[in-house]
Amino acid sequence: MLSEQVYEHLKDAIMRGDHEPGEALKPQDLAGRQGVSLAVVREALVRMVGDGLADRLPNRGFAVPAFSDRRWQEVMEARRTIEPVLLRLSVDRGDIDWEARVRAAHHRLARTPPVEPGEGAYYSAAWSEAHRVFHRTLLEGCGNPVLLETFDRMWTASELARRWSAHRTPGRDHAGEHRRLEEAALARDADAAAEALVRHLTLTAAGLTRHEP
Repeated sequence: MLSEQVYEHLKDAIMRGDHEPGEALKPQDLAGRQGVSLAVVREALVRMVGDGLADRLPNRGFAVPAFSDRRWQEVMEARRTIEPVLLRLSVDRGDIDWEARVRAAHHRLARTPPVEPGEGAYYSAAWSEAHRVFHRTLLEGCGNPVLLETFDRMWTASELARRWSAHRTPGRDHAGEHRRLEEAALARDADAAAEALVRHLTLTAAGLTRHEP
C-alpha cells in the first residue's frame, strides 16, 4: 500500500534525524516530494501519531514530537514498570528454544555495527532492528501475547527518544549492558535480570535529561 510506503519512508527519515524535534510535517509538501495524494500522506501521518512518532496539533497539522523531558520520562517510567515483570515471567517460563533465541538475538546484536557511513549520527537501522529483536526475544518467554503487544507499543513510542538518548550519550557501554542482560536471563536469575533491565532503561532515561541516575 502507498500509505505503508510513505509511513516507512517518513519513519526512517525521523529516526535518522532528518527532521528536528518539533518540526512541522506538512502533508502537501510530503505528498509533492513522494508523488502521492494528500489522502495517502494523511493516512500515514495518522498512523505515525498513533505510534508516538508524530504529534497532531490543534489547527496546526502534524509535527515531529517536540523534545520534552516529561514526555519521554513518562514513556521510560512505563517501560521500567512493565518490562521487568515480563522478563521475570520469561526467566520462569522460558524453555530451551527461548534460550536459543536469546543467544542468537544477542549474537546478532553484538555483531551488528552500531553506525553505518551515510546514515547520520544516530545508530544504524540494522543495529536498531537487532536491538529491538534482542529486547523482545528476552520477553517472549513470558508466553503472553497481550503483554507482548503492550511491549511493542511502548517500544515504538520510545524508539525516537532512545535514539536521541544514544546521540547525546555516545560513550555509553550498550554492549556491556546487553551482555549482562543475556547472562542473567540465561542463568535463570530473575532478580539479577530485572535489576539489569531497570538499570539499562534508567540510563536511557537519564541520557535524555543529561543527569546521571
